[in-house]
Amino acid sequence: MAISLSVVLLLAIILVVMIRSNNIKAGPAIVAVLFGFFLASTGMAPSIHRFLDSIARTISGINI
Repeated sequence: MAISLSVVLLLAIILVVMIRSNNIKAGPAIVAVLFGFFLASTGMAPSIHRFLDSIARTISGINI
């Protein structure tokens, strides 16, 4: 839950920065958000969640 919330917050910040710097317009940003919203309700959501969890575990396991 904490990782998921952190990723959502990070992506929201990136999206706002991209809109404000005119790297992406509001229309495509809304389409991207809606795509993500509807993708989360499909059967692919558990696979995407497992993939992101494995990436988070891999990153946290790296000892620098």
